[in-house]
Amino acid sequence: MKATYDPHLLGPAGEQIAADYLANQGFHIIERNYRFHRNEIDIIARHQQTLCFVEVKTRFSSAKGHPAESVTPQKQREIIKAARAYLALSGDMDSDCRFDVVAILVQGMVENRIDSFTVEHFQDAFWANS
Repeated sequence: MKATYDPHLLGPAGEQIAADYLANQGFHIIERNYRFHRNEIDIIARHQQTLCFVEVKTRFSSAKGHPAESVTPQKQREIIKAARAYLALSGDMDSDCRFDVVAILVQGMVENRIDSFTVEHFQDAFWANS
């Protein structure tokens, strides 16, 4: 499976799967791949009254751990930094916010495309300390 798939396509393909999944769950996708300096947020979405900053992790296997485990404390700090910048620049400082993680585990490929996968959505996966 890995030998026939360009690993550089895995992240964008997983982010598209996550965006589709979230939209099907009633989330309104506001922005994708939001960048603030070197920090990035994969998906910014609104779910009901809550603004959600979503990190997406896609893996071919869980041999090196569950995909969500790769959202390390350092990665969390980077996402929080970008989220604070987004809120300040958008003027949306009063919104209820949360940080979610969407983990995608690829189970099958067809013609260099992800064919089968599982999606796990962890709401409130981590918090920003004041």
